[in-house]
Amino acid sequence: MGGGSSVCSQEELDDYLQLTYLSKQEIIHLHKRFTYLAGSTKTGRLAVDTMLRLPEVKVNPFRHRILKVFSTSEDHSISFEDFLDMASVFSDSAPRNVKIEYAFRIYDFDEDDLIGEFDLRQIVQALTGEDRLEEADIKVLLEDILQEVDLDGDNALSFSEFEHAISKAADFTNTFRMRF
Repeated sequence: MGGGSSVCSQEELDDYLQLTYLSKQEIIHLHKRFTYLAGSTKTGRLAVDTMLRLPEVKVNPFRHRILKVFSTSEDHSISFEDFLDMASVFSDSAPRNVKIEYAFRIYDFDEDDLIGEFDLRQIVQALTGEDRLEEADIKVLLEDILQEVDLDGDNALSFSEFEHAISKAADFTNTFRMRF
């Protein structure tokens, strides 16, 4: 699938329908948008700075982590398939368990398959942005979070602990979405 192709083949479209939670119309729309954004790039990939300018991505405090998690390239550029995967996971049609799995991967900044103090600190800093909390307040917040959801007392959240915590958030599915 090159950057210059304006339409998916029927075979590709059928594959994408089977592999994503997207409708035919959504896939066609995303293909047109990707092709437009890719323009004349020879790589058929969207550069990080192009992705960061998309309104849907630009406003997300975890935008850099999202691109890193969904990119299949070391430079974090995005192929059409990466773009589809991202749109699929963040779509209203994606099941809760898929959204939870990707949320865990996005929040696991150090990629050690745990959400530890470092990761929680990064999450708090991403969410507070310019309105940084005082160090003492961050420390209390992290202790409170771990006390509430760290069931085995190892000062980190495993995937199952994270999943259990998210299960208490009724609005998670509605907030873990982006519309491309």
